Amino acid sequence: MSMPPVDAPPTPLSATWPEDASVARLDKACATIFPDLSRSRLKALIEDGRVTVNGGTLTDPSAKVKPGQNLCVAPPPPVPADPLPEDIPLLIVYEDADLLVLNKPPGLVVHPAAGNLDGTLVNALLAHCGDGLSGIGGVKRPGIVHRIDKDTSGLMVVAKSDAAHIGLSAQFAAHSLDRAYTAVVWGYVTPESGDITGNIGRNPKDRKKMAVVKSGGKTALTHYRVLERFGRIATLVECRLATGRTHQIRVHFTEYDHTLVGDPLYGRTPRHGMKNFPDTVKGFIDQFPRQALHAHRIGFNHPISNNFLCFEAPLPTDMEMLIAAFRTAAKINT
Repeated sequence: MSMPPVDAPPTPLSATWPEDASVARLDKACATIFPDLSRSRLKALIEDGRVTVNGGTLTDPSAKVKPGQNLCVAPPPPVPADPLPEDIPLLIVYEDADLLVLNKPPGLVVHPAAGNLDGTLVNALLAHCGDGLSGIGGVKRPGIVHRIDKDTSGLMVVAKSDAAHIGLSAQFAAHSLDRAYTAVVWGYVTPESGDITGNIGRNPKDRKKMAVVKSGGKTALTHYRVLERFGRIATLVECRLATGRTHQIRVHFTEYDHTLVGDPLYGRTPRHGMKNFPDTVKGFIDQFPRQALHAHRIGFNHPISNNFLCFEAPLPTDMEMLIAAFRTAAKINT
């Protein structure tokens, strides 16, 4: 079942900060000259890379605007308000009256958005739960308390009641959940364990990407430990999130010069080449279609009973095969 068509993208808004005005913060200037948009909406648009000043994209709401500069806001196209139920199989590992925990496969988008209007987790949840989903998250993403990227696999918790949504959201805001990911990254990660820090915000040069930014952004902290090394070619790591920023693990390891294997957005050519790999191994690694990242553990207090629940999901087959390929390559290169 398909989503109804979306409307055309809104017309961009453009105005000049008056010559007789003072230097002002970008968010305040926008609020003054675009009064039909709320401050919270403008802040979101700025952070999403949809505001330019004299043609240059700014993603920091506190950036300064000078008199005479032109401001342009380009809102994204609207998305249909009512997703439709779709019969998409779900791997549910736990379910009760208030919530469910599922193991999301790679390739499944969490909620409808421009470019992915149907075939999402939300569509599947509507078919599975009917009207029994929390609506606090908005009509576009009922029940969704958090998300993982389309091509990341692993565990997610979904709220079925409003009370569960409120309780789970509070735990995510407090960063009190136990969340662990398994990743395969390029290179020889050292030391054996440690922390990666750095504020994360929109990449000012490419709004589709996040980046570690020198000013603005949101505080981010990733704990990691090495699980296995494949010679000096690649490393299997476990990551635990102290914060939950967009693309956090992918961005932090890219900044650390250990990009995730297969990452289509942040991928870089590995420092250690694969010229000595067997063709079958090299071909498999070269063609791995997604970032090698799996959310293997999630633990939280049940928002109604307050009992601690913890779930683990084994690595999906494609990552098991990737790890086997690297083990083969590491033996050949030792």
